[in-house]
Amino acid sequence: MSAIESVPARCPYCAAPIELIVDCSVAEQEYVEDCEVCCRPIIVRATVDPDGEAYVDLRQEGE
Repeated sequence: MSAIESVPARCPYCAAPIELIVDCSVAEQEYVEDCEVCCRPIIVRATVDPDGEAYVDLRQEGE
């Protein structure tokens, strides 16, 4: 199990595919990351399950 995992996702604004890097040593985190394509702020909520699998939930700012 790696401490860092790349998770594929899509921008909630422009639907561009993006790769998010998740630190799997932190069980739950929330931060803002700008889309590389449309530059709009994405709220990223990353969680890691007990098996070390990372998941992300993306939403538009203000939702």
